[in-house]
Amino acid sequence: MYPAERHAAILAGAREGDGALSVAELSSRLGVTPETIRRDLAVLERQGLIRRHHGGAVLARRPAFEPSLQRRREGERIERAAVARLVVEQLPEEGVVLLDSGAMTLEVAALLPHTSRLLVVTNSLPIVALLGGRPRLTVLALPGRVRAVTQATVGAWTVERLSGLHADVAVLGANGVGLTSGATTTLPEEAEVKRAMLGIARRRILAVTAAKFGTTSFHRAAGLDEFDQIVTDDGLDPDTVDALAESGPELLLATT
Repeated sequence: MYPAERHAAILAGAREGDGALSVAELSSRLGVTPETIRRDLAVLERQGLIRRHHGGAVLARRPAFEPSLQRRREGERIERAAVARLVVEQLPEEGVVLLDSGAMTLEVAALLPHTSRLLVVTNSLPIVALLGGRPRLTVLALPGRVRAVTQATVGAWTVERLSGLHADVAVLGANGVGLTSGATTTLPEEAEVKRAMLGIARRRILAVTAAKFGTTSFHRAAGLDEFDQIVTDDGLDPDTVDALAESGPELLLATT
């Protein structure tokens, strides 16, 4: 059986059942070694068709193209909170921090200690509303066109305002993350703001839950090697952990 035939058989079997895939069962059914099945599953995961876990995999759920911020906040609460706490530990008590828009960066903002004297620059209106009343913080809201779905400012005004700034740390989220596709997001306008933030920050952090790995959104924002740190949760499968460890950025896993 050729690899493409095995891949088709693996997906067909998962769709006929409950979506779960066992390495041992697939190895027996297809008459190949477990190592071959693991390689097949790695290929299917890179294509965004499955998500691997210890001992097997599950079919990947296809999310909406661009779920609302509220929808994003409803899922993966425990994992997102754990990642956000670890991100906050990486931030200085004083200095300039960039936060882009999204559920993860909003969680980071919510966990900033009240003793923090940061200057926070963001294109997220919910973050502005959350932090604007903090007396020790200085909050700079980036101008631009407000997107209803993400409540983020984007466009030429946003990028132009960032171009004259310098920051100590940039914390970015992503809709999808892949070893080759990098950090991806929904639209070019969102990606442009992320890239502008990366370009002016001394240290760059990608903060995402493990569920984002193996999925690819519409537009590439940055390669993984453009980040200094990747912060995610301990649900990440061992093979991806090993691959990320070799990709350049420091990998930090939050305990859930």
